[in-house]
Amino acid sequence: MAKVFECVPNISDGRRIDVIEAVRAAAAAGEGVAVVDVSSDEAHNRSVITLVGTGDGVLGAAVRLAEKAVELIDLRTHRGEHPRMGAVDVIPFIPVGDATMDDAVLLAHRCAQAVWERVRVPSYYYGAAATRPERRRLADVRKGQFEGLLEAVKLPERHPDVGEPQLHPSAGAVAIGARDFLIAFNVDLRTDDLALAERIAAGVRQTSGGFFGLQAKGFVIGENRVQVSMNVLDYRAIPLYRVAEIVRREAADRGVGVDRCELVGLAPLAAVAASAAYYLNLESIDALQITW
Repeated sequence: MAKVFECVPNISDGRRIDVIEAVRAAAAAGEGVAVVDVSSDEAHNRSVITLVGTGDGVLGAAVRLAEKAVELIDLRTHRGEHPRMGAVDVIPFIPVGDATMDDAVLLAHRCAQAVWERVRVPSYYYGAAATRPERRRLADVRKGQFEGLLEAVKLPERHPDVGEPQLHPSAGAVAIGARDFLIAFNVDLRTDDLALAERIAAGVRQTSGGFFGLQAKGFVIGENRVQVSMNVLDYRAIPLYRVAEIVRREAADRGVGVDRCELVGLAPLAAVAASAAYYLNLESIDALQITW
């Protein structure tokens, strides 16, 4: 039986429905892959497209998606809250079931070569696919974003892993990597106080002394609304309900309420079941007890 992978490309457009649909359709137009989710955000101006399939299936879909994104998205006119350095900004491969991280790394490296050959967009390896320790963290790879990398890419320490040391003029560069499953989870606060969102993000994220496996950043996402945007890298170490309640408590201490929470893309059923058990005051819920 063929090994199965998830692939979650992020493109730098969350506003133009025709562009997002064209990119989705390009990814879906092949064998051995299914597009299982598309999540778009206007404030971030970003879409997250989740693919599942065989190794060759998700690889082909990722390359087709990159081609279409490069054709339709111009970073020279792009504006949005989310950090970005490419029209297709990041392409992670995630092993599922019997697939291994080594398998996912191989797909990432093959993808980078194919993207360079097809559309001349340079790539940086990150996560488990990184060949340099200082490039394992996506935030370090993306430092400076598109505008800052226009010149920084010429420095030897910022040369791409694949491609020439210059950005594609309109599509920038792409980070391509391999990683474990993560949950993208956001909490929106009813305030225009960006400093509050940034303080909460700094308090919960691992790199500033917060929780293991939690990445977080504060954003303005609308009138009288800010967001604590998070990636939960290990939902067993820091469950979703705990993330939500910590942010809720910290905001409440400053007289601010939660407007809503947002799940971007997919999440393991076990993570949702654990949160349901918490809010229903149950000792536990077996994921097999949940149906639809």
